[in-house]
Amino acid sequence: MSYVHEPPRAYVGQGRERPLTVHDLNQLLLVCSLVLLSAVAAVRISSRSGLPSLLVYLGIGVLMGQDGIGIRFDDAELTQVIGYAALVVILAEGGLGTKWKEVKPVLPAASALATVGVTISVGVTATAAHYLVGLDWQQALIIGAVVSSTDAAAVFSVLRRIPLPSRVAGTLEAESGFNDAPVVILVVAFSHRGPIEQWYVLLGEIALELAIGAAIGLAIGWLGAWGLRHVALPASGLYPIAVMAIAVTAYASGAMAHGSGFLAVYLASMVMGNAKLPHWPATRGFAEGLGWIAQIGMFVLLGLLVTPHELGDDIVPALVIGLALTMLARPLSVVACLTPFRVAWREQALMSWAGLRGAVPIILATIPVVSGVEGSERIFNIVFVLVVVYTLIQGPTLPWLGRKLNLGQGPEAADLGIESAPLERLGGHLLSFVIPEGSKMHNVEVGELRLPPGAAVTLVVRDGKSFVPQPATVLRQGDELLVVATDPVRDAAEHRLRAVGAGGKLAGWLGTDGMSRS
Repeated sequence: MSYVHEPPRAYVGQGRERPLTVHDLNQLLLVCSLVLLSAVAAVRISSRSGLPSLLVYLGIGVLMGQDGIGIRFDDAELTQVIGYAALVVILAEGGLGTKWKEVKPVLPAASALATVGVTISVGVTATAAHYLVGLDWQQALIIGAVVSSTDAAAVFSVLRRIPLPSRVAGTLEAESGFNDAPVVILVVAFSHRGPIEQWYVLLGEIALELAIGAAIGLAIGWLGAWGLRHVALPASGLYPIAVMAIAVTAYASGAMAHGSGFLAVYLASMVMGNAKLPHWPATRGFAEGLGWIAQIGMFVLLGLLVTPHELGDDIVPALVIGLALTMLARPLSVVACLTPFRVAWREQALMSWAGLRGAVPIILATIPVVSGVEGSERIFNIVFVLVVVYTLIQGPTLPWLGRKLNLGQGPEAADLGIESAPLERLGGHLLSFVIPEGSKMHNVEVGELRLPPGAAVTLVVRDGKSFVPQPATVLRQGDELLVVATDPVRDAAEHRLRAVGAGGKLAGWLGTDGMSRS
């Protein structure tokens, strides 16, 4: 089996010997389903071994490729297009899961890292690539820009498994969501123009594109959230589809308006993710599933694109550039950007090591290949080796470093996945949730929930049997609760339920609501 540059089409036309047939479709579906199943199984293996899952996916692609079972794939342009589409989904999923209460206090620091920090990182890394490896300035600047973006997929997946203080987690998540936009602009500029003589013009263009993307993303996110809260769709399954469609609309609108589509989709998703939309657990599950598919497809395709036997001459340059990036460029950018915000040195140390790279740099490395930059194949190989080696080092050691710096906070009570179904005619809401493992709502009596007047627990489902609870009914792990709340107290009821889930029946006393992570 072999793949050619032109993607399959369902019609006869120039550039193809024959149309796509049902037999071809059957083969394609079989291969894709087996790859997905292998990748899903690999997630469990990677979680037990500590090996980052992205490396497993890349490995699957390499094994399927030219040096493996023999599938020939070398279409960098198609890879770039699919990679952009996957990145849109990953940023949307990350934005939906970003909590505004954690991001808001660190927004200036994260923005500084995503702009000034990226600039410092590009400069230091490019200088090392030029003087230590011998690349010309255009190639050095491209590599510096490509690897200066932290990968959203890697950061989101790793951080959500590590109980870090809210300031650290919020800064890293916001930075990884924000910094793709300026880096893409830099890589495109360096790939098409070479070294920039009028640097202030480039900075002005970056600022304009970011401003346009931010404005469009915030506007579409707010309009989408308002519409979904006020329009009752006929089926709950339509809400996740609508949310993702709005997020993609933000990206496309931002890009077509000559702004940053990546910033637009992240901000629009973050607005919707904090808007308390109906059927939210279903929407998060749907987005998370799409995010996994995007990551798997993107990494496997990138693994197919690389040819391992051609990497030998680029291993040492990749290690040298990666060392300069990890030990010099990233720490300098973190210290320069976060010291004015009085961030403790321990948190700066962790955030310096947490500059994870993943598929985004490899996707960005296809831009010079598509643009025909001299030496672009070497750029791609260096970036690929750098990402694999340093992800293998940084990913598994990040939890260990967090513990050594006394920044890990131990196991937390599991948050409640509360689903809200609006009851427009009755002017109320039906809240539904299951008490998860680790929740401090376990062993709390219904009366001890102290819900606001206008809200009440109406039904409990335990071991498949439902009953109407009494104030003295003791709640158990695994119970499913139905809570009816009127419109004025709907938010207060949800806040109280989450507080009890995190802090127990005493949540709200002694100046704490049980919700803080810091």
